[in-house]
Amino acid sequence: MVIDSSAFLTILFGESDAGDFIDALACPGRKYMSSVNKLEVSIVVESRKGEAGCAALTKLLATAEVETIPFDSGQAEIAMAAWRRFGKGRHPAGLNLGDCAAYALASTLNDSLLYKGGDFSKTDVASALVSNR
Repeated sequence: MVIDSSAFLTILFGESDAGDFIDALACPGRKYMSSVNKLEVSIVVESRKGEAGCAALTKLLATAEVETIPFDSGQAEIAMAAWRRFGKGRHPAGLNLGDCAAYALASTLNDSLLYKGGDFSKTDVASALVSNR
């Protein structure tokens, strides 16, 4: 399962549906995130919760055994194709840079994506929330 920034932010900000994402992270199987998404979620968490927020993120990633995958040139090509097809201002999905990185990793690994929101539901990537139920 590939995990988008939105899933981590839902948990770390204690949103009402955080339990669904915690349950998904507790499911057996390998868990991955793009290095781009790790940077993205780190910036957002630290800007809102300071260094304590980043410490909570580090603990969450370790507890859930999330493996960070380096963003490479192959993923960059897939991410660009995703933006052309589903990008903000081009398609109702409105994928941004971080979304395109998560999409690229899920596509590369042929795996489902754990995310919050309606953006990815308008693409061809499989939802991990549906897969885990």
